[in-house]
Parts: sequence; C-alpha cells; structure tokens
Amino acid sequence: MTLNIMVPKLACSACIDRVTKAVMSIDSNATVEADTKSKMVNVRTSFSEAEIKQVLVSAGYPPA
Repeated sequence: MTLNIMVPKLACSACIDRVTKAVMSIDSNATVEADTKSKMVNVRTSFSEAEIKQVLVSAGYPPA
C-alpha cells in the first residue's frame, strides 16, 4: 500500500532522514520518499496508515 501524507514540519534533508528512520524502525521493508517543497511523504508499506502516522508523531513530525 502507498500512503501520501502531508507533513508540515518537513523542512530539510535532516527532517527527511528522521522521518525515514522513524518509518523504517517499524517496517524495514518500507520505501520512503519525501519532498521538502510540497511537504509530502510517500510511504510504500504493509503497515496501516494509522500506524505510520503514529510513528511520525512519535518522531516529532505530526501529519496534517
């Protein structure tokens, strides 16, 4: 499943790294693509949207 999530705090490459590491901490097979201009994070995962959003909140990057 591919999730498209808006993350307003996504501002730099370090933010992308933190978001990617957070997602990978629960799904090592996930694919994460993020864009600081659009503030969008695209995640291909087998986890639910709620689980991915929760890990983003825990990492300090709450979705909009």
